[in-house]
Formats: sequence, C-alpha cells, structure tokens
Amino acid sequence: MKRSISTQVLVIGGGATGLGIAWDACLRGLKVVLIEQADIAQGTSGRYHGLLHSGGRYVISDPLTAQECARENTILRRLAPSTIEDTGGYFVATPADPPDFPDQWLAACVRLGIDAEEIPPENARSREPALSPRISRVFRVHDAALDSFDLSHLLLHSIRSAGGAIHLHHRFESFLRHGDRVAGARVLNLVSGEELEIGSEIVINAAGPWAGKVGQLAEVELPISLGKGTMLAMAIRPVDTVINRCAPPSDGDIIVPIGTVAVLGTTDVPVQEPEQHEIEAWEIDLLLAEAELVIPGISHMRPLRAWSGIRPLYRPPLSHADNSRDLPRSFAVLDHEKIDGCAGLISVIGGKLTTYRLMAEEAINLACQYLDHPRPCQTSTTPLSDTTRQYHQLPARLNLAQSGKIDLICECELVTRGEIRAALENPDNIDFDAIRRDLRLGMGPCQGGFCAFRTAGLSINANRGGDGLVPFLEERWRGIKPVCWGHSLREIDFMRRIYLELLAIRPGGEP
Repeated sequence: MKRSISTQVLVIGGGATGLGIAWDACLRGLKVVLIEQADIAQGTSGRYHGLLHSGGRYVISDPLTAQECARENTILRRLAPSTIEDTGGYFVATPADPPDFPDQWLAACVRLGIDAEEIPPENARSREPALSPRISRVFRVHDAALDSFDLSHLLLHSIRSAGGAIHLHHRFESFLRHGDRVAGARVLNLVSGEELEIGSEIVINAAGPWAGKVGQLAEVELPISLGKGTMLAMAIRPVDTVINRCAPPSDGDIIVPIGTVAVLGTTDVPVQEPEQHEIEAWEIDLLLAEAELVIPGISHMRPLRAWSGIRPLYRPPLSHADNSRDLPRSFAVLDHEKIDGCAGLISVIGGKLTTYRLMAEEAINLACQYLDHPRPCQTSTTPLSDTTRQYHQLPARLNLAQSGKIDLICECELVTRGEIRAALENPDNIDFDAIRRDLRLGMGPCQGGFCAFRTAGLSINANRGGDGLVPFLEERWRGIKPVCWGHSLREIDFMRRIYLELLAIRPGGEP
C-alpha cells in the first residue's frame, strides 16, 4: 500500500535540531513535514549529559561556539523555562589541572563577553559541601540543566499546534529526484508497513549521526566525523550546581545535576557507525576517577546506569584533527546546490543542543531564499507552547504524593496512574520506552524494577497488550550492565527474582 503527500519543506530527523527547523518553518508560514525513524530525541539529543552551556567550556578551544552558546542560553531561558533547572555552574581548578589555565580561561571569557566571576573556594564549598578541599580556584558561570526530552515534547506540541506534520516511526528510504534536483523522499511507516511518498520543494537533512548516510543516498559527501561520548548517572545528586574542570576539555571533566540524578561526563571516542554505542570498562573507571578529584568519595557512591551518545561533528575543510575531541563544536549549514550541484537539498551538521535554535534559523534562512519566501525568523521571541505538565517540580509533586491524593505507578520519578493511562492513549507512544521519554518512567533508582510490570498491567487493561515489558527491561539492562557491581548488582539480582521467578517472565535469552 502506498500513498503520496506534498509539502514545501521536508525535514529528516526528529532530534532537537530537526524539531527546531520544523518549528521555525511553521512560524514563517511554510508548510512543513518532519519524518523520524524512531521517537523524538532518541538519537544524540536524548543521549547527552543535560547541560545548557554558558559558553565557558569553549572559550579557548572554540570561541565561536562559546559565543553562540552564551547567546542561545539567554534566549532558551525565555522560550522554554519549564525545561530548565537553573543550577548555575562552577569552573573549578584541581591540583591535577594546569596551574596557568585559569588565568588564560578567565581572560578569554572577558574577551568574548562570557559572564564569569571568580569567587573564593570556601564560598563554593559552603553551597556545595561535597567539593574537594583541594580545589584552589572557582569561577561562577551561567550553566544550567536542560531536559532534552521535555524540550523535544514542547517543540513537538508547538509544531503540531501550528499546523506542522510530524511522522514518527517513519524511516527514510530514498530520495525522489527530478534530474539533478531532490524533490522529496520515499519513507516507510515502521508500524503499519505503509509506503509514503512525500513531494517537497526543499529537503533538509537534520539526521544527526545518520546525516552522512542520508547524504550518500543523494550522492553527496558530508564533512562529518562521529565521536562516541559515554556518560554515567549516579543514583543521587552529590551537588546541585554544574561542576566543570577549569582545564582544556577532556574526558570526565563535568558533573551535571539534572532531575533526580547527577551525570558524570563524558568520554570522546571516534567511531564509524551512528549506532556504535558499546561502552567499555575503562570509560566507567575513567569517569569515576576524574570525578573523584572534584568530589572525594563519589567513586564509592552508587552508579545508576551508563549510556553513550554519538556526536555528529563538523569537520572543517583542511582540518588535521587526529581525533574527535580536537574537532570544533561549531555547526555548518550546507547548501548542496552550490557545493555539489544537487538542488533542493540542505544539510545541517555539528553544533550543540544549546544552539539548536540558531542552527534551525540558519537552515530556514537558506530554505527561504530558494523558496522566495522572505519572512524573518521568529523563534528567538516566540515562547514554546507549554502543556499542562510542569517539569522540574519534584518537591511540589512529592508533597502531593505524600498527601495521598495521587496514585503512583513509578515512585522514583513520581509518575501517576493517570499519566500512564494518558500516555498509553497517545498513538506516538508505541512502546514503553516512548512512555519513558515522555514521563521518565523507569529512569529512577529501581530502573523499572516495579513500575514496568505495573505499566504492563495498565497496558493490558487498555487493550494494548503487555508485549512491551521484556523489551523495556532489556533496554534498561543495557545501561545497568556496565555498572553492575556492589549495590547495583544486588538490585539487578532482586529484579531478576521478581521477573523470572515471581512473575515467571521468560525472555528469549535471560540477561
């Protein structure tokens, strides 16, 4: 079965950049369709450490990106405050860091206009008692924690409210061509098996780590390199402020408190494929060892899970970087008609989640030139449509839970029975993992130990079946396995007994 539709702008990729592009197009009065092979924010946008950059991290290594992050940080706080926890940030100097770097770093901040203020280390320790007494210098910056799932859902809601179309679980298969012009795409609905042809005047490739593969199907090569970053979530928040090492960017130099956890990040390993997520033991050891220099004793605290994301890095012409860590974090909007003689196709690569809006603006600016549609960008002044849910309100929700007025399914993340039922009615949520991205189901300390089988029961009652239970548990297991020792090992054995012995669930291959 096949059907056809048409649009002015077709966006490939449902991460923050693709969603931002579709939102910008909607605000300029363009007809837009977005396709995503999985769920929103399932690629790089949903696999990062949660930092809203102040720009401080890149003032020496990548000044342009530093300034872009600083500007977009301010804009995003106005546009989507419900997705941001204003933790603030510190850059701290430890005995292991170059002693001359803090002065160089501060001078670069002043030169670039990045807000940074040196404060006495004892003042920082009064706010964050867990910080090492060996920290010699501390600088305060405007970092924050940003929940990419919350942001992505706001963008999705805003796009659909403005008349844009979003097709999740639709895999890009090939381009439609009229001679040298890209004229749309053939896509496959992975749920129904239906084939869909989408005719489009402009196609924008915002597929993140998959952008290179998309480009190859149009016979264009993208200047892109892939770098895997592994992160580690701790079961508690030993600090409530983002902590950066005041040193050249390297592995394991940041701690981000976000939601109910703290994230230790990140490594940077060159990879060849966008799904090359394997986590190696040395990465976990390194993240814990580096964090120990900032927070003594953290390596003996309980890790919750590990995960990795693939950075789609822009490799500038004539770059001689030997590894992905040395590549800039800037972005590029590629006009394939000028570069490759392939009309109708634009690609967006590189960048940071913090700069997604700016990347989208430049992509749609270029699209508007070809469409002869001279409308100015409005995304920097138009707040994202909010929903009834308020994010980062755990204390208020906890008070409500303790009052006994709500029926909890997930105690760790305070997800209610009503929220689960509503999520099961949403056709976008084809599995439990999609509900996780929507509600944080199973992302707390028990990692789905109790809420997963309760959700399966609600799913059966809603005539959705309980088949999603085992895949959800196996996906949780992938992140637990790299940190499975001590308390985590005892917990996974307890979970095993619940599911394999008490509930008699037998997956195809027992973990």
